[in-house]
Amino acid sequence: MKKYIKKILILFTLIFTSIGGYSSEKVYQLEVLTNDLDRPWSLDFLPNGDILISELTGNLKIFSSEGILSKSLTGLPKVFVKSQGGLSDIAVHPNFIQNKLIFLSFSIDTNQGKTLQVIRAKLEKNSLIDVRVIFTADAYRSTSAHFGARLLFLKDNTLLITSGDGFNHREKAQSLDNHFGKIIRINVDGSIPSDNPFIGKDNSLPGIWTYGHRNQQGLIINSDGLVFSHEHGPRGGDELNLIQPGKNYGWPSITYGIDYNGSIISPFKTREGMEQPIKFWTPSIAPSDMTFYNGELFPDWFGSIFISALSPGDVRRIVLKDNVFVSEEILFDEIQSRIRSIKVAPDGSLIMLTDDAKDKNKSGKMIKVIPR
Repeated sequence: MKKYIKKILILFTLIFTSIGGYSSEKVYQLEVLTNDLDRPWSLDFLPNGDILISELTGNLKIFSSEGILSKSLTGLPKVFVKSQGGLSDIAVHPNFIQNKLIFLSFSIDTNQGKTLQVIRAKLEKNSLIDVRVIFTADAYRSTSAHFGARLLFLKDNTLLITSGDGFNHREKAQSLDNHFGKIIRINVDGSIPSDNPFIGKDNSLPGIWTYGHRNQQGLIINSDGLVFSHEHGPRGGDELNLIQPGKNYGWPSITYGIDYNGSIISPFKTREGMEQPIKFWTPSIAPSDMTFYNGELFPDWFGSIFISALSPGDVRRIVLKDNVFVSEEILFDEIQSRIRSIKVAPDGSLIMLTDDAKDKNKSGKMIKVIPR
């Protein structure tokens, strides 16, 4: 009897595999492009096939289409580097071929305290020229944490900037007279778009697009023009949100997490007038970046959201239907490292950056994901 049961199970497995319900074979393979990065934070792609890479330690490098990693570009402004502070995101202008503009976010230290700043500059060979400050967050703090610092171009070429809650200033995320815990929208010259939601409202900064955030390090736009963000929770309560202008995302008035010492931040998980996340994670996965997959190399992944995570170190493939969570798949945990950033390359591959912050031997890697 046992022999027949075993044969039936084998036959069932073969049938299930043949229809795509299960497969022990991975659909991808990993290729290390470079392993000589020093705390890499983000990347973006140039039209000629080169990749721009930011290192938190203050370097901006180019990984050429021929596979050569440059030294740091010249012309960078002074960056404050400590703890979570440093050189952060990169956004290549959608019309880069015509204007050569790139945008960088980073932390600075001033007489008022530490805060987030954004510049635009022209990229000329291995140098930045015509560097201009276009945004300085009104979010000064003594800590070196929770800068946010993610950049995203919308379809109208306005720029979104995430600004974190500064760790010790979380209550200010609910006030509109500062940039703590906000998403900001500006024009590329730093001016304020006339259709921002809080223009003309008393005690409100006109650049604010949304508020009530903690530390948002993932920011994407999908093919329908919808914007999504994720943010670190405290001890649990990481969130994936659909971002709509003028909305309040609740932090710290509502949260699915608790404080690091175990104390209650808020007894509320819902409140009228505050948005609910599409999905939350408890315990925390420490989400670090996010990308929307619209490539052709992995047809089964089309339309998925990929979220890189630092703890324990993997990528979450999220499937939504009508902006409602459907499923989650854990990928690339075999890398066994903190995954700091993930992006879709123009050829449809995925590019990831790893960041082992405690390793002093420059072991940060850039890894390419291609079909097997």
